[in-house]
Amino acid sequence: MFPAVSLLAFSLLATVYGQQVGTLTAEVHPRLTVQQCTSANNCQTQQHTVVLDSNWRWLHATGSSTNCYTGNTWDTSLCPDPVTCASNCALDGADYTGTYGITTSGNELTLKFVTQGPYSKNIGSRVYLMAQDDTNYELFNLKNQEFTFDVDMSNLPCGLNGALYFVEMDADGGKARFPGNKAGAKYGTGYCDTQCPQDIKFINGEANILGWEGSPTDPNAGTGQYGTCCNEMDVWEANMNGAAVTPHVCSVQGQTRCSGTACGEGDERYDGICDKDGCDFNSFRMGNQTFLGPGKIVDTNQKFTVVTQFLTNNNQSSGTLSEIRRLYVQNGKVIANSKTNIPGMSTFDSITDAFCNAQKQAFGDTNTFEQLGGLSQMGNAFQQGMALVMSIWDDHAAEMLWLDSDYPTDVPATNPGVARGPCPTNSGVPATIESTNAGASVSFSNIKFGPIGSTY
Repeated sequence: MFPAVSLLAFSLLATVYGQQVGTLTAEVHPRLTVQQCTSANNCQTQQHTVVLDSNWRWLHATGSSTNCYTGNTWDTSLCPDPVTCASNCALDGADYTGTYGITTSGNELTLKFVTQGPYSKNIGSRVYLMAQDDTNYELFNLKNQEFTFDVDMSNLPCGLNGALYFVEMDADGGKARFPGNKAGAKYGTGYCDTQCPQDIKFINGEANILGWEGSPTDPNAGTGQYGTCCNEMDVWEANMNGAAVTPHVCSVQGQTRCSGTACGEGDERYDGICDKDGCDFNSFRMGNQTFLGPGKIVDTNQKFTVVTQFLTNNNQSSGTLSEIRRLYVQNGKVIANSKTNIPGMSTFDSITDAFCNAQKQAFGDTNTFEQLGGLSQMGNAFQQGMALVMSIWDDHAAEMLWLDSDYPTDVPATNPGVARGPCPTNSGVPATIESTNAGASVSFSNIKFGPIGSTY
């Protein structure tokens, strides 16, 4: 996720963040059904819920409604240091529909881009699938399994990202490991990914206030001294003009706090503990510009099914992850993934270590994916268990050009790997799309998982 510039920049106007539990708004998780399959046409429906990430929530002093964080500034009286801040400040419940534009109906989740709530204007959201106990995150091991969902992104234009992915979070949101975290998974704590995001307000049960600097482009966001890192499997990052599937890996296992060089910020991008670029399969970038988009072979004007298969070297869950395959189903027709068409590169239609190495060489990209363990390490993360994330967001760092346009913009678009989608290079400016495309949305539905060939 987010190659080339590493800051993850979601924003919520007048937002605040924290780790204790508030009592001013009841926390009721929206229900979402999921199906676990054992064989073709043999799937059992499970009752789950989703929970909003803690970074979006109102944070206030315990026992009062005084904000602990306003704009992009911490209240220094409540937050003089990381530990005291975590003790003084409480996360509260969420009005999922009214404030955040998050709705569910049966097996469908819809995320609105901009929601004008009673007290604030919300931009984007990120939710996690809860286990059936509604206390912990559901953790998936998809080795020798497939994961399938329907997506409707006909209302998701250039510059936006409707993402479905897995990260190696603690099942309880870090509540057991970090005594300062009293809220846990029920309030969406413990996020991490391979960008080692430093905009997360609380990491390891402590406020990320040391070295905090407000964002120059987002008046409600900032970054602190620490980042939060873990392995990440981006099954789906997309809008109606482009899509990518991207495994990313780290040298560490599980959610890990970083600082300094380990976070891989800026010029130290390739010196950190995580692979920020990942090994992406984006059909447009890989040479087929007629495969996915409005009116194309996979027609993004309509809902379709995305199937992702995680194959192992011995066709068992005990094996080493060796290949990630993709196929689509639309209007009853199974559509094979596109094939690569890059000069000097062999033909591939799936992600393997051989594909990743060939792509990095053809595009002249640094191969940290291989250096940090490649698909084997991605499989190790699934073996530990990975949480399911669904989100909608815009990009204050790189304007989503890495997904749907030409990127980087300081080299010719004709260079191999630069053209990633058909969108203009000025199409992803957050201030513009938050106004002109405020009504954008994405819907994920009909989530299924099970053995290869069982879910579609």
